Amino acid sequence: MTGRRRTRSFLPALHLHPRLRLPVARARVLSAGALAVCLSTAVGCGVVPGVTGGSGDDTITVMTWAPEKTKTTNKPGMPALAKAYARWVNSQGGINGRKLKVLTCNDHNDTVSAASCARRAAAENVVAVVGSYSQHARSFLAPLEAAGIPYLGGYGVTDDEFTSPLSYPVNGGQPSLLVGLGQQLAESCGPVTLVRPDTIAGDELPVLLDSGLTSGGHRASVDQRAAEDATEFSGHAQRALQRVTRDPEEEGCVIPALGDRTDTFMDSFRRTRQDYPTVRTASVLGSIDQSMIDATGSMYEGSYVTGWYPASSDKRWSAMREVISKEAFGDNRIDASDPGVQTTWIAYTALKKAIEALGEGDVTARSIRRTLDDGLKVDTGGLTPTLNWSFQDLIAASGFARLVNADVTFQVVRKGKLVTERKGFVNVSKVLETTQTS
Repeated sequence: MTGRRRTRSFLPALHLHPRLRLPVARARVLSAGALAVCLSTAVGCGVVPGVTGGSGDDTITVMTWAPEKTKTTNKPGMPALAKAYARWVNSQGGINGRKLKVLTCNDHNDTVSAASCARRAAAENVVAVVGSYSQHARSFLAPLEAAGIPYLGGYGVTDDEFTSPLSYPVNGGQPSLLVGLGQQLAESCGPVTLVRPDTIAGDELPVLLDSGLTSGGHRASVDQRAAEDATEFSGHAQRALQRVTRDPEEEGCVIPALGDRTDTFMDSFRRTRQDYPTVRTASVLGSIDQSMIDATGSMYEGSYVTGWYPASSDKRWSAMREVISKEAFGDNRIDASDPGVQTTWIAYTALKKAIEALGEGDVTARSIRRTLDDGLKVDTGGLTPTLNWSFQDLIAASGFARLVNADVTFQVVRKGKLVTERKGFVNVSKVLETTQTS
């Protein structure tokens, strides 16, 4: 593996940047002892006890960040929804009579900007960073940990979000999606071929996918590597199709996991697929959503898709849609089918519950952490299982110490729409607990 780039983030299954790293065990930026001192005393660690929301009034200040206007992954809908949420909640009288102020920051998909956003959050005395996306957890978590600021409802794109004691994830991240996709395909597909980049990060993908496949009694996938910087995939598409059609009585499935080059692969696949009409594709939500399906016509028809949440057409999203309609009508940055937007909504739902639980007490980063750690139960209206970050509710999965929600949903593209394939959630925690990643 000489020359391969070592990275520290997850590789989402299709459209996120391929230079991301799956979970590995490693030391945190702060030692456990030093962090414990910071969190318990809030002295000498950049935290000012009792400071609320960044000003002397009753305003509660939080921050939401995400990359915008970059050449790779962009999530402008997340900070846009956060602003809309604040307008909505303030129009209702705030939270416990306190106004909510949302600061936003563009992490530009680089480490320097990500760290800058976190330092700004500390300088502004925000009580939490909520519903955000960044691939650079190592850069932003150190400043947040030093200031004692909780990271509530990150997108789940990095392993550090599932190890930092100040992180409170609302979904199971990419590992849950990949394991879940394996379980979904075990019930639906014959041979499965995974087309992924020939990188160290890419090496982890078949491990998680195959854990899901074999747990469902299916044989492991065929692991097909492709050069990370390839610009043409006709040969790869042909080989993948041939591998999953060796038995004409079995319906094969191809999973392209090539980051931002997936669209290039799918263009080659679409042309070659005409000779293999029974082959289907598969993905995870976030790599494909309703807006992408709308833009590509029938390319994804019949595709299996694993997600964290119910389909975007589900009535459980009606409250979010009403807020978008009322407070962000015409804002084309916000796509209600985007799992980033959905994650931000759920994260702010959890924040509101935490602040309400404090009553008339001080709302600080410290009090928010204590409330979350002490067993606050967050009902998200069925969009997730009840969320609870107390120690006894953490899932015993190696490398995912902070994971509390390993539920996924099985969806499929029918007549150009993402719809539910199986009602309810599928919990993949047991598979994650037995999955060994290097």
